[in-house]
Amino acid sequence: MSLPTPVPGLVIGYSYLWAREHSDGAEEGAKARPCAIIAAKQIIEGREVVTVLPITHSPPSDPGEAIEIPASIKKHLGLDDLRSWIVVTETNDFLWPGADLRPAVSGKALSRFVYGMLPPNFYAHVRDRVLQAHLERRLTSVPRTE
Repeated sequence: MSLPTPVPGLVIGYSYLWAREHSDGAEEGAKARPCAIIAAKQIIEGREVVTVLPITHSPPSDPGEAIEIPASIKKHLGLDDLRSWIVVTETNDFLWPGADLRPAVSGKALSRFVYGMLPPNFYAHVRDRVLQAHLERRLTSVPRTE
């Protein structure tokens, strides 16, 4: 099965490494989860650097840290019925495709690793919140290694 092209707005299965886990010395994420690609940039040795945001069921302690995903978008992506948020204050950066891609766990998965695309307007809202967090110096980026 061929790999998808990493484009902003694509939701993939990924073993996300939280910043708190990384600061505790972990090199691998504790579990696979859906993650939204927020950027795909710079070619390094013929590969793209991809930046992903985690999707979680845990409500944020600070509402400015995450955006709740509307039920209609969760349904579109084939995600469960529980409330979920996209965290906009931390990211993982990795060389595509990387060792941390994981199968999308959904009956609606578009391919082995892909849940689907965020709608353009919702993606733009998420992107704007990430840029705002960056400007406010509240964005934490965890670089991943292979």
